[in-house]
Amino acid sequence: MEAGPLQALPAVLALELSPDEHSRRLSLSRDEAAELAALVAEDLHKLVPDVAQARLVLAGALFDAVELLRPGFPVWATLDELARRVPRGQLENVVAFGSHEGRMPAQPLEPEPAYADGPMRLLPLSLLAPESLASELSERLEVELVGRGEAGARTADWLMRCLGVRLEHARYLSRDDLLALTCVQYEHVNLAPLWQLLEAAMLTPYRSETTLSARGLALRYADGKVWSQSPAQWLGSQSGEMSERHHAFAGAVFELRQYAALLQAHGLALHLDAATPDVGQGWLAETLAEVDTAYDAPSLFAHEATGLGVVAITVAQRGAAGRARVLAHGYPLQPAALGPLVATLADRFGTASDLHALGRIQLDESGQLSAPATALH
Repeated sequence: MEAGPLQALPAVLALELSPDEHSRRLSLSRDEAAELAALVAEDLHKLVPDVAQARLVLAGALFDAVELLRPGFPVWATLDELARRVPRGQLENVVAFGSHEGRMPAQPLEPEPAYADGPMRLLPLSLLAPESLASELSERLEVELVGRGEAGARTADWLMRCLGVRLEHARYLSRDDLLALTCVQYEHVNLAPLWQLLEAAMLTPYRSETTLSARGLALRYADGKVWSQSPAQWLGSQSGEMSERHHAFAGAVFELRQYAALLQAHGLALHLDAATPDVGQGWLAETLAEVDTAYDAPSLFAHEATGLGVVAITVAQRGAAGRARVLAHGYPLQPAALGPLVATLADRFGTASDLHALGRIQLDESGQLSAPATALH
């Protein structure tokens, strides 16, 4: 292989499992990874003979797309870094990394069990090519993988025997192909705005990006984080009958929960784009006012929606004529986050953690998220 700097051309071997099939394995042993890498090298050489001039690097680990498509592409970055440490010529042009005593050689190469049940499993690989060859080789691979990227019969048979599953397809994809495929999948389920943010975080992290969710929540990416408009603030800009606003607010929180879960899976944090935001594990909150001693002690109220449980918590004080004075709103994004959110708000406003369940979403006369004007018994 030609001396000089090497450029990484990232790709995957994508395994589409047959219906009702699940691989219990998350990784391959060192020997298994080496066997697979040899088969992959043979497949790719048949497609593009110039692959022989590059170093093939493979991780014997099975990932979901959300684990690979994260800012900085940490799995590929780690794979390339480990491969560059191997002296050239030591293992010819094929390098494979597998597990030893159940562990991969670096933490980013460890698949997460939480994402192991998807219908497609992805084995990351990379070609380290001389700079003089990299551009041409990348173009050839893009063309050939789209048209003839199915894995060879020997490779597919080896994978089914090793993993103990039936495969519908096993094919090679460039990282750009994987990005395009995931984009289409997200667009198909009405999550195109989410993909817009993810794409910015992965491909142009130095630039900010703004968009609107399907329901109209303002979203932006900046400095490695995603910021969402407060659902309560969004609600204040809506119109329509009160029943419509109840339904709209519940839908907006449900959408925010979807975004939060997927962003977390892709390695991105979600924050509230509010004047005084707060964030915890699985929850978001915003402070609107400080405690006023002229009012009653603060209380915590739970807004509820059918099928979603508690969609928001409002901290409020009652004053003259029983009017509610709102201090804060909190949004549990995961069921397990409700308790910690309640405890945080109670501590923040120096009140008991007793949560008053409203059984509905409470709005004031102007349609804003609020609390009851009279005491609850």
